[in-house]
Amino acid sequence: MRKALAACVGGLALCGAGSATAAIMVLGGGLAEACAQAAIQGESDLRYEQMCTASMDDEALSGRDMAGTLVNRGVMRLRRANWDSAKRDFDKASRIQPDLGEAYVNRGAAFLGMRRYPESLVEINRGLELGVEEPAKAYYNRALAHEGLEDAKSAYLDYQKALEFNPLWELPKEQLLRFKVQRRMVPAPLS
Repeated sequence: MRKALAACVGGLALCGAGSATAAIMVLGGGLAEACAQAAIQGESDLRYEQMCTASMDDEALSGRDMAGTLVNRGVMRLRRANWDSAKRDFDKASRIQPDLGEAYVNRGAAFLGMRRYPESLVEINRGLELGVEEPAKAYYNRALAHEGLEDAKSAYLDYQKALEFNPLWELPKEQLLRFKVQRRMVPAPLS
């Protein structure tokens, strides 16, 4: 089966903004592909989650496709604020495919929903290290985690980084409008 990665924006409300979630496209027909399409299109209805589960139960999926389907089901669970179930899906996906950056970034989003900001940063950083199809969304989520930890400077820098990767994305633009950047005068050293 041929695979491609894609991403979608979830409706997770954190710090006054939506977090970004990444779905994984699984091609080749069957329920796994339908599950991927539903995740990419922003679906969160329980019937789509059940389709993902049926795919994993009934179809012969490669390890990568199984991990991708777990990520896609987890994304749908994130959209319904079912943090623990989503996290379990991302845990399983990363065990099956340890180099799948989207599993880590999405687990970071689950930790955001749980307001477990330090863990969120660890997961998002790991996902970025591994590589993701849409790093802008990972940086956006990392900015949310920094805000949760009251680190405004790091949040600001990550919103800027998200915008560098995707200059047309409105969410980081909106978040950056909340910041006021001032230069500080550094006193001259004493001699």
